Amino acid sequence: MNNDNFKKNLFVRLPLIIHWITILILTSLPSDSLPTVGLSDKWQHFLAYFVLSFFLFYNLEIQKKYLHLRNYALISTIIICSVYGAVDEIHQLFIPGRAAEFIDWIANFLGTLAGSFLALYFLNRFKNFIYSFLRIKLEPLSE
Repeated sequence: MNNDNFKKNLFVRLPLIIHWITILILTSLPSDSLPTVGLSDKWQHFLAYFVLSFFLFYNLEIQKKYLHLRNYALISTIIICSVYGAVDEIHQLFIPGRAAEFIDWIANFLGTLAGSFLALYFLNRFKNFIYSFLRIKLEPLSE
C-alpha cells in the first residue's frame, strides 16, 4: 500500500469503521450491560451520530468510485445516517431491556445534521490543507 492510500485509510476510513462498529456493538448490548458514561441517553445518541456523520461525510467526499455520492456528500451523509439511525432503533426492539424510541431517532438525526454541517464547514474552510495532507488531487466534481 502506498503512503497516500495509507493516510486515507488511517485518517479517514479507519475512524469511520471503528466508530460504526462501536455503535453497532453498543446498541446490541442488553440495557443492563451498557457502560455508564455520565451523559444523558439523548446526548449519547446525538454525539454518536455527530461523529458518525462527520466521518462518513469525509469518506464520501474523498472516494472516487461513486461520483454521485461524492457530488452530493452532504445529503448522502444525512440520508445514510438517518436511515441507519432508524434501522438501529428498530434493531433495539429485539435486544433484551432495550426499546425503540422516536425521540432517540430525533437525537440521532440532530447529531447527524450537526456533524454533517460541521464537516462541510471544515471542508470548505480547510479543503486545500485536508486534500494536501491526504494527497488528494482537487478535481472537478462531475459524473
